[in-house]
Amino acid sequence: MKAVVQRVSSAQVAVHSELVGQIGRGIMVLLGVEKGDSEAAADWLAEKIVGLRIFEDEAGKMNRALTDIGGAVLAVSQFTLAGNCD
Repeated sequence: MKAVVQRVSSAQVAVHSELVGQIGRGIMVLLGVEKGDSEAAADWLAEKIVGLRIFEDEAGKMNRALTDIGGAVLAVSQFTLAGNCD
């Protein structure tokens, strides 16, 4: 399982010009799931992402997690992350 994580002020995903997901402030995750990945690994990764301290506090330091700011997650399937380029 591989993830690309990006802190966003807003994000959206559209399919054939139809909006299928959007969030305000939070985290966008491009997620590649591979054969053999377990539910336990998914749970661990989800907790890790939610706990990342990548949002600014009052002092301007990256010291707050998603749960601290009440942010959202937009997860987008990205199978190419699991690609083998050998």
